[in-house]
Formats: sequence, structure tokens, C-alpha cells
Amino acid sequence: MSLLAGSLAACSGTNSGADNGSAGQGGSAGNAGAADSAVAKEGMPIVQEPITLSLMAPDVGHAKWEDMAVLKEMEKLTNIKLTFQNAPQDSFETKKNLVFASGSYPDIFYAADLKPAEQVTYGSQGVLIPLEGLIDGGYAPNLKKILDENPQIRKNITTPDGHIYALPNVDLTAVWYRSPMWYNGSFLKKLGVSELPKTTDEFYAYLKRVKAEDANGNGKADEIPLTSTKLDDLRMFFFGFWGMYDEVIYADKDGKVHYSPQEEGYKGYLTFMNKLWSEELLDHETFSQTDEQKKAKGKNNQVAVFNDYYPYFTMGGEPSREHPMMQPLQSEIAGTPVYGKHPGQSANGVFAISKTNPNPEATMRWADYQYGYEGSLLFSQGPENVLWKYSDKATLTKEPLEVPGGGSRDDYKGTLTPNYGILPPGVNLPENNKGLQSDFDAFIAEENEKKLVPIGKIPFPNVFLTPEEQSEVTAMLSDMNPYVEQMEAKFITGQEPLSGWDKYAAQLKKMGSDRIVEIYQAAYDRWNGSK
Repeated sequence: MSLLAGSLAACSGTNSGADNGSAGQGGSAGNAGAADSAVAKEGMPIVQEPITLSLMAPDVGHAKWEDMAVLKEMEKLTNIKLTFQNAPQDSFETKKNLVFASGSYPDIFYAADLKPAEQVTYGSQGVLIPLEGLIDGGYAPNLKKILDENPQIRKNITTPDGHIYALPNVDLTAVWYRSPMWYNGSFLKKLGVSELPKTTDEFYAYLKRVKAEDANGNGKADEIPLTSTKLDDLRMFFFGFWGMYDEVIYADKDGKVHYSPQEEGYKGYLTFMNKLWSEELLDHETFSQTDEQKKAKGKNNQVAVFNDYYPYFTMGGEPSREHPMMQPLQSEIAGTPVYGKHPGQSANGVFAISKTNPNPEATMRWADYQYGYEGSLLFSQGPENVLWKYSDKATLTKEPLEVPGGGSRDDYKGTLTPNYGILPPGVNLPENNKGLQSDFDAFIAEENEKKLVPIGKIPFPNVFLTPEEQSEVTAMLSDMNPYVEQMEAKFITGQEPLSGWDKYAAQLKKMGSDRIVEIYQAAYDRWNGSK
């Protein structure tokens, strides 16, 4: 249950819309405007004479980027050729840090997961150029439209010095902040359950039935009512049953900031989970098993309730409506459960321009194409007439085509576009999938609308801390996070009785929990007051 020091760091200050891309903060003034007259603010190509830019990005290994059809199409459209500096996804963070330390930068950082602290540091040093002048100066009409219609996104990406140094991935249709919980549909059917539990008491009673009534019908007492991997997969979903929107920091509907591990709701969660553990309703391998081991139990039809992105990832088989999403539960503390929903944008920056980029205006237009329908469609679905075609272009309705050579549609898509397994710049639009959605996609949307959307709220905005606040928070949480994680396991497994709650809460205060709340309250208030 760690709070990454940068991931909650949140926007404050005012945004400087009149900067026009000039550095102000160290170094990009010489770039901005250099090629202004040669860059088209609308239409294609972006530049009449071809230019070449270098791009650094993580690679998931499906295809060489220079061979991807989407990037070849972009070169034809824009007259901008890219050279690629890729590093494997699992080592990209290390490579990125080495590049920043080297002083030799690519022109573009793409899908680079630029944390708030990195944006502040490298922006203030002039390594990353301010982008708000380019956005407001006509070089990003698609993105500007999104920001004008959703001013909270502009606030979320504006650093305390008033600049925008990195662009987000935007998905205003997203619901899940973390993947939800699912029921094994065959167990529900075997036990004759026609209405899902609505309270923690009803849920407890259902888990008891699973354990006692041979829900998988194999004549063995091998059912596992509830399983998890170190609680990381279920914690946030369950927290909502006791009125908490996030594992660490959240703001309630009145704008009051809370540190979850010291809330009464957290004590309620621990008490309930301890009850499940003591009666062997919570998998006793929860704190030791891997995700692969958890999935093996699902495919063996032993698990009643579990977390995964989609239920068939754990249960096996094909996508279907068989396994329903868990209904968030009422508890003794929260008469109405809550749900921490997706904030509509990535927490970290995914696109930035370095100070050595000779064509920032053209670069911004290249990125901006991905924030409009045509570019978003190209990057999300691949080129027209490969995996899809229009059935009615006037209504943007499409139909799927057979995968060339057969095999997995998603895997093949990963050879066409960089938008696979990483988070690139751009926007996810519902129109992209019109006509391409399966019955399972419709099922997921229905479950979201019925069970999560009505009770959902963004836990906390993407705020930036000041360097001093960031340093203080990082130091405190480096001690607090391991303590909270250890005590959670001890309380749930009974190694530490719940009668020790007051001692635990006092230790958190001693370690700085109230100061954490104070810092994030100040950051939230700055964000809330910014324009």
C-alpha cells in the first residue's frame, strides 16, 4: 500500500497562457518560433519540407517501431520522420534517468511516464520546455479543445511555476481506477443465488455457503471463498465499503483530505478481513502467492470471489456474461458504499519536448493529432482496412476484419501501433470503438453504469507538491508505508489483536500522519483555488 511520492503530487499555481512556448524557465526560447512560418497550424502535412526528430520511448517487444504501420502512416501524413531510441519497458525507467543525467536528450519523450517531481525538476532546469504557449498559440487545437472543455485537466498538468511541461493521456470514459472484483458465476448458479450480496453481512453469509456447500460440485472441500495477492488487488475496492475512496490519500465530497490508514473506516476494514481470515474465508495464501498462482486456482474452479481486469483472465475460457462484477457493499460504517473512480487522465506525463528539439511547433502538432478523432483512431485501432473498415463512415460506424494470418487480434494490433502495453499521448474516444464492441464490451459497460458510476468519485486530483513538500512527504512515507503494510497483515492474520488499534494509530501520528494530511490539504486547496 505504497504512496508513490510523485503519483499524488498535484497541480497548483496559475497557468501562464501567454508564454507562447518561450522558455522563461531556462532554455527553450531559442527553439520556439524558429520554424513558426514553416509549420502549418491546420491540415496536413505539418511541414512542407521533411524534418527528422528523435524519439525516446519504452518498447514492449511486439515489433520494431520503424516497422509499425501507424508510424509509417504518420510520416506520410506529416512529413516528419522519426528515429527511435527504445528501451525495454522493464528497464525504461533506468534508461530515462540515465538520459536525463547525460545531458544528451532526444527531441521527444514519448509514453515516458514523467512523474510530477520529474516534470518540476527538469522543467525548472530548462531540460523540458514549457508547452502552454504552443497549446494556446494554435499548434494543438485538438488538445486545447479538450482543456477548454475540461479545465480541471489543465489544472492537473500545470506545475506550481505556472507551466505545462508534459502532456497526459486523456480518457474521460474511464471508470476503473483499479480493476474490480468479480464473482465466479458457476458458484452463484450452483448455490441458487439470484441476487448479489448488498451488505458486508450478506457477503459474509455467501462466503460461508461457498465453503460449506461444495460450490464447485466436485465432492471436495477445496473451495476458496475469497482470494487475493497480498491484498493489493482487492484493497481499494473493499475500502469503499467503509467510505474510503483510496488506499492512502483522498478528499471527501466536502474537500477534506483524509489519510486512509488512520480512519475509522480502515479499522472497520481490518476487523472484517480478520473475521474472514479467522474463519478461513480469505485465502491463507493471500500474503505469499503470486498472481499466476491465484489464476491457477481460478482456472481450477476453486475461487468464488476474486480481482482481475476481466474475470476470464482468472477463470479462463472466453469473454462472457457468466461472471458478474461485485456489487459494492454497505457496511456498519458506510450506509452507502463509495468508489474511487478513474480521474480521466494519466497521473504522470506521457509526452514532453526537450530543449534540444529544433522544431517544437511541428512536434506539438504531431502530438496533437493524437488528441483528435482521426489520430486517436489511427493509434488505437491501426490503419483503416487492416483490422477494421468503415461500414458507415457518416456515422463513424466500423466493422472488424479478420486478423491477417489468424491469431490474436490484440497481439497483431501491437505490431501496428505503439499504443499497446504502454500509455501514449492522446485521447480515448468512444467513437473509436463504434461498431467494434463485442457483447462482452457491452456487458462491462452495463456493469459499470449499474454498480460503479452512481457511487464513483475521483479520490484526489493530480496535484503537484512544492519541492519542499515533496521532500518532506517522501521522507515520512518511506517509514510509514512499510509500517502500515506490516500492521495490516498482522491485524488481519491475528498476529496483532484489533485491541491494539489505538497504539497503532498513535504510532502513525508520531510518524507524521497528521502532517501528511496537512501537506496534501494545502496542495488540494491550492489546486482547488487555481484557475
